[in-house]
Amino acid sequence: MRVAQPEGTRGSLKWVQRAVADRPDLLQPSGMPPIEWLSPLRSDDFAEYRDGAFLERIGQSRLKPALAEFWPARGPQWDALGRAGSEVILVEAKAHLREFFSSPTQAKGNSLVRISAAFSAAKAALGADDRSDWTRCFYQLANRTAHLWWLRSNDVSAHLLLVGFLNDTEVKGPGSAETWRAVTDAAFNALGISGSHPLLRYVHHVTPDVTALQ
Repeated sequence: MRVAQPEGTRGSLKWVQRAVADRPDLLQPSGMPPIEWLSPLRSDDFAEYRDGAFLERIGQSRLKPALAEFWPARGPQWDALGRAGSEVILVEAKAHLREFFSSPTQAKGNSLVRISAAFSAAKAALGADDRSDWTRCFYQLANRTAHLWWLRSNDVSAHLLLVGFLNDTEVKGPGSAETWRAVTDAAFNALGISGSHPLLRYVHHVTPDVTALQ
């Protein structure tokens, strides 16, 4: 699904659009080749992508049938997508802490059954503590992590880029990179994934200061 977006006027929607358009260097993780941004682009209605459309955008249409088996429709809608050489970049961006503490899944019925099965498969493969309920605990980070694992298990060199914008005073966002790193580390721990887990080498953190985007 391709989801056209308005030009952002507030929060992470605003800042990620501006960063992609004007200051892509602020989104560049160290040690990675320069990222070619595929979304959100002004020329593409600032569209965000999910389900099979996100696979098309990153050049992995072959995986559409497998994704339909792994996850029900209306899966994660990526804040940005990019490529760095042969590497695929999936982005989740936040401007304030309330965004990070996402609500539990609203899925019901067969969709909830399928999501729970996907999480069980991911947790088993990752050796995560099965006592953590990913449908309730940090659900958004959990489903992004599950998709990172799924892509890599399907031979896609995928990376998850967590963007924590700094000094967005309009939404009372944090002013310290350490704050974003601390809450992210705590969230992964709550999901039963230790800081030394091999998957986390494919999770990157950048903390752009919004004053550079004004």
